[in-house]
Amino acid sequence: MSPTSEIVTAALSLTPTAPEHFDEAYVARSQDCPWPKAYGGDLVAQAAAAVMRSVGDDRTLHSLHSYFMRPVEVGAEIRYEIERLRDGRSYSTRHVRGYSGGKPAYIAMASFQAVEQGGEYAATAPEGLPDPDALPTSAAYLDATDPGTEAGGTMTKESKEYWSSGRGFDMRHVPGPVYLEVDGDPVPHQAIWVRPFDPLRPVEGLTSRARDLAALAYVCDYTILEPILRVLDLPWARPGLTTASLDHAMWFHRPATMDDWLLYAQEAEAAQNGRGLGLGRFFDRAGRHLATVAQEGVIRVS
Repeated sequence: MSPTSEIVTAALSLTPTAPEHFDEAYVARSQDCPWPKAYGGDLVAQAAAAVMRSVGDDRTLHSLHSYFMRPVEVGAEIRYEIERLRDGRSYSTRHVRGYSGGKPAYIAMASFQAVEQGGEYAATAPEGLPDPDALPTSAAYLDATDPGTEAGGTMTKESKEYWSSGRGFDMRHVPGPVYLEVDGDPVPHQAIWVRPFDPLRPVEGLTSRARDLAALAYVCDYTILEPILRVLDLPWARPGLTTASLDHAMWFHRPATMDDWLLYAQEAEAAQNGRGLGLGRFFDRAGRHLATVAQEGVIRVS
């Protein structure tokens, strides 16, 4: 079976429901993954999709600031309650809270802006990187290593399949990935070319532009802690490694179209006390700076 992006649009598919706490509510489900708890990008992207459905078409999401309060079970229903805090002439503010098992698991603030003209500046994309089509896929890197071997570390059959083709996006690392070992020197930076495995499907309640923005929020969480793992020489399959998202911020600068390769340039900003902070910037193939991501997470080795 060919890899597909269906998991992404499945995550973004929300069902309206009667609110219990605030002004508007939707339910969604966390998607399958081979870890003990759900993928944090599910929550960020679903929250983005929910709040975008609460404003008019005259304004767009420009920032989303999130905290992960409790882990969510894989496949669990998540209820997103939205509070419409303010609708001004230029900006709108929303508070969204995700409940799982009756308890708050996720909380975020979102800000929207009406279209406005102004001066422009943008960060520049890294230069001299290989073309994505010249780089090996994740599946190619993992193909020669079997789960249950010393080289495979904690990788299982399920996690190998997930890294290879189960995340909805083709991801190609520069330098190579950090699944089984840190490829290259333990430096505090990396870049990843990302593209959906196939065209994203329509999502009810979202325009194609809003869907693509939510998909960008979805994919950003997979690898944002990797530059910290890289500089600490900690591959994902290292026995005893535990990671978890703590908080997350994302700023959307320019519209992103998810029908071609995007470059995700990442840096490790800090690591201490079992926590690490990663910074990422998305660029399109023309070098336009699309979005900026910052995330702090737990990084522990027992």
